[in-house]
Amino acid sequence: MEIQYFGGNCVRINTKKASVVVDDTLAELGLKSITKSGDIVLFTLPCDFDNKNKNFVIDKPGEYEVSGVSIQAMSARAHMDEEDKHTASLFKIIAGDVHVVVTGHIYPKLDDNQLEAIGKIDILIIPVGGVGYTLDGSGALNIIKQINPTIIIPTHYADKSVKYPVPQRDLSDILKDLSMEVSETTQKLKIKSNEIGEVSKLIVLERQ
Repeated sequence: MEIQYFGGNCVRINTKKASVVVDDTLAELGLKSITKSGDIVLFTLPCDFDNKNKNFVIDKPGEYEVSGVSIQAMSARAHMDEEDKHTASLFKIIAGDVHVVVTGHIYPKLDDNQLEAIGKIDILIIPVGGVGYTLDGSGALNIIKQINPTIIIPTHYADKSVKYPVPQRDLSDILKDLSMEVSETTQKLKIKSNEIGEVSKLIVLERQ
């Protein structure tokens, strides 16, 4: 599996048989869309996606099997939702033996049903920029403690090239709230299930 980060909450997850793109709302952030024909496209919030290439798009709860990739989209309370609303989705993606969760802009507490469905996770991809727009360091840490992943990849933090509607906090400040140090900074995370290990670590992906 290979994971790349493109700004905002957008990542590309490549497997031997498929390419999964999550939250390609890059055009709204002053960047260029990365979605290609044949990509599996996921959105953690409902999105008016111009599906001119007829990609397989998931933005609603359900279980899917596409090109050897298992995807479970779970209903979630969005960060700004009232208590009884669940307008967001979080995704559990399984390719080979690697289990990945992408949360998006969710409320920083999962319920027992969500945690049971998530199960044991290798990699958590989670926004951290805060300022009322998304999870902040404290909220992200709450999710991390609930899920207990081995690898944490932060997204959606301050970047001078990304035009966020609400300015996001610098990653260096957020790391203080997380009480974590960066284990590795890389352009692309390439990983196999037997390389994940058991020690929790935070990996920063440089924006492509």
